[in-house]
Amino acid sequence: MPFSNIITFHSGKRRRTYMSNFLSAVKERRTFYGLSKDVVVSNERIQEIVNEAVKYTPSSFNSQSARVVVLFGEQSDKLWNITKETLRKIVPAENFAPTEERINSFGSGYGTVLFFEDQTVVEQLQAQFAAYADNFPIWSNQSSGMLQFVIWTALEQEGLGASLQHYNPLINEEVAQTWNLPSEWKLIAQMPFGKPTFTPGDKEFQPLEARVKFFQ
Repeated sequence: MPFSNIITFHSGKRRRTYMSNFLSAVKERRTFYGLSKDVVVSNERIQEIVNEAVKYTPSSFNSQSARVVVLFGEQSDKLWNITKETLRKIVPAENFAPTEERINSFGSGYGTVLFFEDQTVVEQLQAQFAAYADNFPIWSNQSSGMLQFVIWTALEQEGLGASLQHYNPLINEEVAQTWNLPSEWKLIAQMPFGKPTFTPGDKEFQPLEARVKFFQ
């Protein structure tokens, strides 16, 4: 189901179909570590998905504080080289091989989505609504998490695999310098994506009875 249709609401039977398709997409989303650079979908389609996700994912006070950078091809390779060399400086040489292998697996994909939150927006809300000042950074991260999930799920619906990584704040400064990004943009997460090279195993779930309560 095209992502552009996922965010279109219907009524009656069509609404039930929408919910069924949406929940199916949620269930199918997985973490893919094995990626390749093979072309699965056009860059233009990926740009469309990201634009719609950023536009329609909710944010506290409709702050729209999310900022996203999408790196394709050599630009994505550059990010993971930055990450690898940053870690090389702090991980003992005798222990670096597994780290290097892990970073190389992320760099083997087609591209990477970088998620940021604009701290200028957060600080303006803190000043405007002082009673909630401590909550705005929390709400900002929650909004970013929703956006990450939307893009992750939407990319997988297009046949791409992805995972979510967090090498911030170690790479924040060099990322901002390399791509000339505003200093107010705080890096939250990195999402390498590409054609899956293997299928993840079965996922284990804790009993829902211990996690969810209903009161009627």
